[in-house]
Amino acid sequence: MNKQLVLMDHDGGVDDYLATMLLLTMEHIELLGVVVTPADCYVQPAVSATRKIIDLMGFSHIPVAESTVRGINPFPRLYRRDSLIVDHLPILNQNEFLTTPLVKQTGQDFMVQVLREAPEPVTLMVTGPLTTVAVALEKAPDIESKIAKIVWMGGALNVPGNVEKSLEAGQDGSAEWNVYWDAVSAAQVWETQIEIIMCPLDLTNNVPVTSDLVQKMGKQRHYPISDLAGQCYALVIPQDYYFWDVLATAYLGRPELYELREWETEIITSGISQGRTKIVSGGKRILAMDKVDKDAFYSYILQQWAR
Repeated sequence: MNKQLVLMDHDGGVDDYLATMLLLTMEHIELLGVVVTPADCYVQPAVSATRKIIDLMGFSHIPVAESTVRGINPFPRLYRRDSLIVDHLPILNQNEFLTTPLVKQTGQDFMVQVLREAPEPVTLMVTGPLTTVAVALEKAPDIESKIAKIVWMGGALNVPGNVEKSLEAGQDGSAEWNVYWDAVSAAQVWETQIEIIMCPLDLTNNVPVTSDLVQKMGKQRHYPISDLAGQCYALVIPQDYYFWDVLATAYLGRPELYELREWETEIITSGISQGRTKIVSGGKRILAMDKVDKDAFYSYILQQWAR
């Protein structure tokens, strides 16, 4: 069976590492590389943690690349510091040397190269802002035909966003962070003909990270990957935390658990709604993950990480 070719682009939040870990467990996926976009992280520890995770899981042939793009609205420092914590977890620091390669190219140039060299169109699994994708497309418009689709965690369609008005003055609360970091680049990707399957807050709001589930991961502690997942989620359990990136990524493994719905949309790039994904007649048609079998999803990730 031919494997599905996937290139991962994440932005270094706690759930980005967990999404990468989940993707690496999918036997029908051939992961061509991981790009780290410097958004919800400090990029050096985020790159380091990513390489350590790939090493731990035994896939050290998979290259990692550091994107050098910049957004418009930085993530709060409190969010980004998690990359430093994850990089220091003892389970990721048992070996003195890293074998997973860090390529010399920037992440955007690496994305261009991977897509051009791929024997067939590649699925982009994006769990951060779309900026690296937009810059790669701007540098090399020919790669659009080499992108099979973008599966993206981002946006809020019929629910409020998660950019808090109290933190971001002049905002109306409709923006989701992965759009808000760089809405202009998201809008550029919206102008392409690339198929987009998005996992919006509309769905993730219904799939929380629970204490019970984290404890179940801990009970699988004789499995290093489940142990690592539980440690990562333990960092965020005191706050309201949801399966954002992991829920989006699980779609590649078990699409039958999801129902998709088509919407016509546009990205708002300025004003008090900057970063909003707005439903508008005649806008870009996208597919949004609308429903998921939550219990089956929870069982799936526990099973996949039991290794």
